[in-house]
Amino acid sequence: MCPTLFTLGPLSLPLLGEVGPFSLPTYGVLVASGFLVGLYLLARLAKRHGFDADKMTNLGVYVALAAIVGAKLFMMLVDMDIYLKDPGRLFSLSALQAGGIFYGGLLAAMATAFWYTRREGLPGLATADLFAPAVAIGHSVGRLGCFAAGCCWGKPTDVPWGLAFTDPDAHRLVGVPLNVHLHPTQLYEAAGALAVGLILWLLLERPHRPGTVLGWYLMLYSTFRLFVEFFRDASVRAFPFDGPLSTTQWLAVLLILVGACLVFARGGRQVEAPA
Repeated sequence: MCPTLFTLGPLSLPLLGEVGPFSLPTYGVLVASGFLVGLYLLARLAKRHGFDADKMTNLGVYVALAAIVGAKLFMMLVDMDIYLKDPGRLFSLSALQAGGIFYGGLLAAMATAFWYTRREGLPGLATADLFAPAVAIGHSVGRLGCFAAGCCWGKPTDVPWGLAFTDPDAHRLVGVPLNVHLHPTQLYEAAGALAVGLILWLLLERPHRPGTVLGWYLMLYSTFRLFVEFFRDASVRAFPFDGPLSTTQWLAVLLILVGACLVFARGGRQVEAPA
């Protein structure tokens, strides 16, 4: 008996609407929604754990802007051969609308957070711990935008939950193949990021050393991303050194090691759980 496969018609909605030459991409709306969800959760966590909510909100805005720039720069670095062949693509509408690569945004966000916490006298690791669950849950909402747009698509598959995109706008905007059943890697990541965020929230509410929650975030999400990448289509992945792992996977391995150092480091005063 053949497995049941699903075809995405109205569920795949790359554009929410068009007025003349202007369009409203679903991806951008959901990414912005994910940012607002993360910012709201961050403000709640800041108040609950005795931090200055205004400073934390300002830091959230700075981090978000850095993440956008970092994600796009990393995307251009990974696809450098494409942009060297056609430099005009750097200034094209498709490059402007592209979300970029998450890990590039994460590294830029962490660098910005380091600078801001030093400037404002905030405890760096404890501040990062507050950010971790908010970022993970906001990220899960943003990944639904990838699903709506069709980007970051998976390999062809015969598994019962395979999904086929049919909207011509999805193919035109991001290049996803139509009428081919694919692994819904966008939904894998949305579910994984949400699960990681909830786990981190629970860890934050227990006594812990500063930096531990951040460390678990780097370990859990990076491990999950490392395996999900195997189900993504090879045409949307860059493989350095002609090796078995993509650029994103190598970076995931590095961040797993960094996270392990934070989690298993000895010493440091424990942060008590909020009353």
